[in-house]
Amino acid sequence: MALGAVSEQALLWRLMAQNMVQAAVRALRGGSVMRFGSLRHTPSRLLIAPQDLRTTDATNAADIYAGRFLFSGHLVETGGESPFEIPAPSVEWARALHGFSWLRHLRAAETAMAQKNARALVEDWIKACGRGDPVGWRQEVIARRILSWMAQSPLLLQGCEADFYRKFMRSLGKQVRYLRRTAGEAPDGVPRLTVAMAVACASVSIEGQERHIRKALKRLDMELQRQILPDGGHVSRHPGAVLDILVDLLPIRQALVMQGQSASPAMMEAIDRMMPIIRFFRHGDGSFAHFNGMGSTPGDVVATVLAYDDARGAPSPSAPYSGYQRLSAADSLVIMDAGAPPPIQFSGQAHAGTLSFEFSSHRNRIVVNCGVSQRDRIEWRAVARSTAAHSTASVGETSSSRFLNNPRYERYLGTPIVSGPRSVSVERYDDELAERVIASHDGYAARFHLIHERDLTLSRDGTVLDGVDRFQKTGEPGENDHYTLRFHLHPTVKCSMLTSGQAIILQCPDGEAWEFMAEDGAVELEESIYLSDVFGHRRTNQIVIYGRASERPNVTWMFRRVAAAKGRRKSN
Repeated sequence: MALGAVSEQALLWRLMAQNMVQAAVRALRGGSVMRFGSLRHTPSRLLIAPQDLRTTDATNAADIYAGRFLFSGHLVETGGESPFEIPAPSVEWARALHGFSWLRHLRAAETAMAQKNARALVEDWIKACGRGDPVGWRQEVIARRILSWMAQSPLLLQGCEADFYRKFMRSLGKQVRYLRRTAGEAPDGVPRLTVAMAVACASVSIEGQERHIRKALKRLDMELQRQILPDGGHVSRHPGAVLDILVDLLPIRQALVMQGQSASPAMMEAIDRMMPIIRFFRHGDGSFAHFNGMGSTPGDVVATVLAYDDARGAPSPSAPYSGYQRLSAADSLVIMDAGAPPPIQFSGQAHAGTLSFEFSSHRNRIVVNCGVSQRDRIEWRAVARSTAAHSTASVGETSSSRFLNNPRYERYLGTPIVSGPRSVSVERYDDELAERVIASHDGYAARFHLIHERDLTLSRDGTVLDGVDRFQKTGEPGENDHYTLRFHLHPTVKCSMLTSGQAIILQCPDGEAWEFMAEDGAVELEESIYLSDVFGHRRTNQIVIYGRASERPNVTWMFRRVAAAKGRRKSN
């Protein structure tokens, strides 16, 4: 349910107060010696090494050995120094370094040199950061490091010297105890859930932690029930969040089985709900749709997670709690964002993409959203979250949701959505001829007195996608009632406009062709940028329709599959 203006403001101030206190505590802890209690609590050994489901690349081991660390778009060459003692180029880079997920690449190398390098880097961290670090001791980073160290413990501990073994177990124990005491300071959402999973995994996998298991699993169940929606989506509306959670949650279930225990009903129900929604967001080529912070898809990880899905059922046509709709016919697929922004405390990565859609045929992605950039720059994050970066309508060249952009508050709150669509209505009509969704939102009602409604119909044979965008008045519209409809094209799609200017031909890599037409033929072809490519930003194109709600309140358009490109074309 959308929040009213008063409750939004109250929640904003409450969040700021909480986060300011947490930031102050983190700053104090990060800059001083931390006290963890007596060494008699040091665990003696690991009982289980949880499985790491993330994909590995043994070639990365050579780069790490050479002191080259590539995270979040930044390549740092240490020049023989410890990576933990040099300035980090960005906070995201530091988080990745201190999280140690990259240890899996060293394990994949299966060489004595990689093993020795892994131990040396862990020992470097214990020496340089084991008593405090501004980034390395953030709760969500500690959680990632605990999970990584335990998963890669065979690499680190097999055949190691007794001194390293004691240092490793002592540090691991300190981190687990610290996390138990400060778990509530983790940012809400996936970070807090990751903390709960790390504590639960450690309690199950480390010897002598039996007294903590019940409490840890109870906290994990509580977070799963709070964050996983009835349709399997995450409360943040980020499609990839479910994948990130399952990659860590499935090994915990497996560890419980290895210990002769059963996963709780809450854990099993959460897993059973999340599995189908992974299939829901997948295009024919296996990629996830780019909504609310989703970037490039780790295809191998998706395949690994889906191997644990016993049901293997077809995805549902709708995810009403998560706010998405799915039209599927033959080999054509449309996925539509038909939901309001998530609650403010979960909206740090959410986008202003209400009523945007992505369209694919077979393995060809045709219409996309721009996705998110791997470059850790504020301006690119702002571009990616704007309505203009999505295949939907913007009014007055503004976004349908507004973000907190005040630098005074950003360090405490991030950049959540502070206002946006409060009412998003959805109607669905499926019959033997077509699948149809009609959705509308009021994100432009307060500023422009307009309701945007989108009507999508996919024919049963998958050859025609009809669309109508309507701009309905809620009052007397102002002078600035200009709207822009955008259809961002995937960079592999070649496009050209017919000489008549009435249609655009789209050519897919496998030769499949589609034609785009709009009523009155008022279409233009402009440059765009695709942010989510694994190789970086790629130039692409977008189909654009301009208009004024007072002059042309309804826009009818269509994508139609054609046998081959036809007619004479203008060069793009």
